[in-house]
Order: sequence, then C-alpha cells, then structure tokens
Amino acid sequence: MPDLDNKKILLGITGGIAAYKAAEYCRLLIKQGARVRVVMTPAAKEFIQPLTFQALTGEPVLSELFDADAANAMDHIELARWADLIVVAPASADSIAKLADGYADNLLLTIVLAASCPVAVAPAMNQHMWSNQATQDNIQRLRQHALLVWGPAAGEQACGDVGEGRMLEPQQLADMSVALFRPGPLTGRKLMITAGPTREAIDPVRFLSNRSSGKMGYALAAAARDAGAEVTLVSGPVCLNVPDSVTLLSCESAGDMLQQVTQNITGQDIFIACAAVADYRVAAVAKEKIKKTAEQMTLQLVKTPDILASVSLSDNKPFCVGFAAETSELEQYARHKLAHKKLDMIAANRVDDPASGFEVDDNALAVFWQGGSQQLPRQPKTDLARELIAIIARVYREARPVTEKT
Repeated sequence: MPDLDNKKILLGITGGIAAYKAAEYCRLLIKQGARVRVVMTPAAKEFIQPLTFQALTGEPVLSELFDADAANAMDHIELARWADLIVVAPASADSIAKLADGYADNLLLTIVLAASCPVAVAPAMNQHMWSNQATQDNIQRLRQHALLVWGPAAGEQACGDVGEGRMLEPQQLADMSVALFRPGPLTGRKLMITAGPTREAIDPVRFLSNRSSGKMGYALAAAARDAGAEVTLVSGPVCLNVPDSVTLLSCESAGDMLQQVTQNITGQDIFIACAAVADYRVAAVAKEKIKKTAEQMTLQLVKTPDILASVSLSDNKPFCVGFAAETSELEQYARHKLAHKKLDMIAANRVDDPASGFEVDDNALAVFWQGGSQQLPRQPKTDLARELIAIIARVYREARPVTEKT
C-alpha cells in the first residue's frame, strides 16, 4: 500500500520561481497515493499555469477568495475541513509574513487560518531576504503557532546568489510529508533531552562555560520527533533554531537546568542527558564587575548539581540515557558511569579529536547498555542522531514493553 494512501493534502502555491518545483512535488504525492487539491495565489499564477496542476490532480485549481460558483461561497472552510495536511510550497517571504500576522486576504491564507490539520511551509526566497531579521522573526512566530517549517536549503539560487533560501527539493518534501503520517518507533512516548552548555556566573559580565554548541542535542530532538515522540528540549544558551514541533525550555546555569528538568520530568518516558553541564560553579558570585587589578586571582569553586543522577536515581525514573565526553579510556569511563548512575544506556565520544565532538558538525559514538553495545562511526550529527534514536527506541521497547504504557 502506498505510504500516503487516501491521505488528503492541500498544496498551496505562492509567488516565486520555485513554483515550478511544486509540480514535481504534487506528482510525487499522488504517486504515494495522496489525494491532492491545489490552491494558488494570484502571484503564483505569474510563474506557473493552473492547468499544469489540474492535469496532474484531475481537480480544478482554486485561487479566488470570492467565488460565486462555489457551494455557499465557502471554499476556504470546506477545504480546511477536507485536508489532512496543508503544505505551502513555495512559501514566499510575503506569504510567511502574512501567515505570521494572521492575514486572510486571499483564499490560501483563509484556508490556513481556518485549518485544524497540520500546516507546513517550505520557504523559498533570496538568501538576503531569508536572513533578514524580519523574516527570521516571522519564522519563529510560525513555529510558536505550531506551523511546521520545512527548510530552506542552501545552494545556488535563481538570481545567481549562493546561500540559504532555496526551497527543499520535491523528493525531500514528499519524504517529510510521508513521515508525518507514518507511525514512528517512539509514537506515543514522551521524551526529554537536555542540550548545550551551561553558564555559571562569576560576576555580572563573566561566566564559566564549555565548548558545547548544542548541535548533538538539537539533532537528537529532531530525530526523536521524527520517530514520533513528544519532545521537550531543555537547552542552555546556544545559537541554534529550535526543531519544529519541539517544546523548548530555556535555561542558563546548571541550577536553572535542574529546576526545568525537575519541574517537567513527571510523565516522561525517556530522558536523554546530552547537555554539557558545568561541573563547578563559583561559590560566591560578585555583584559588581571584578576589576583587573591584582596580578593573580583565586576563585573558590563548588560542585554543581548532578542533573542526570537526580533523575536516574529517583523513584519511577524514566528510561535514562547519559552522555560521556572523554579524552582517554573511553569505554572504561563510560561503563563506570553507566553502572554508578544506574543508567539504562550511555553514549560516549572522544573529544580530543578536533574532527568530531565539540563545535563541529560530525561526531562518533560508542553506545553501551546492559547486555549490549554498538559503535557508531563518525558522520554528520544529524545522521548520527537518527541512528542513536533508533537504538534507544529498540532497547527501550525491549526493556519496557508497550503493554506497560497505559
């Protein structure tokens, strides 16, 4: 059976040169068994003819907000009720701004505003338009309104520029559409991930921290979401976009992170401690900026709370996965931490290799659990995250069968 058998997908097309890609995306959806209806904005018809989509779908293409021939003149309500998924591809900067503000001045915008099904946008615009702060603010507002943002990709653009802003390729959009309807191995499970560094204040302008970028934790959050989990991401300060459909809980220090975890851990099925939490904090934080007067300065440090241990050693604990970043004797230290903190699994990596680990896009992991282990070779963190989530899902199901979940 095709992956999208009898799924009803409304494809919204806005004005942009990437509109030509929408025809291939439409064809791929139909090939997967979907029923597709197309709505075009007036600007979209300047780039590609409605007849193209009518031929592909066998359905009339709609674009007029006020259509006297429509039943009850209420196409936007009927189509919003009809769709199992709405995808706006391409989504121009103008359409994204209007969606963020809740505008309803064309048929497509009114349908999105009336929809209760998932809505995804596939941005497509010049790299400078994409990076403009106004566009980025609008994208964040769409995410806050629970819209999915698929892309954009980076590469050569129609205007000759090279950079981020290209619409994702039709096959990528089709794969993402399929993934929305395909039950994942963590469907129905709640999963919490900690990510990024913490900052421990020295005075109002200085802090102790580490080199964690948060990339691995954020990749895990996206992979867990794609596996069907309801994901809560507890993050220290990073410069990363929050994955779509992931709940973000921001924090600064180890104490802040512990508080966020403690307050939200109840009901979580899986806990992944990927954050690089500072081991020590300054005993007494200066209220004023410390002046550079003395030749030497001594700071008294005290241990920060062990967030992972507070979860793994608690009653009714979730399935706990720890991380170990080491510079030597990787397996020995990882297995000790696995046993000492009573973890269900640990993922260990060498951070003395500049090609993997902190502040880079690649990593490698050695994964250990009671009765098993697996080596994951160096690869992009996004790919590595998917492999690790697959292992976690498999071992979790073996340790805690689905019948335990009510």
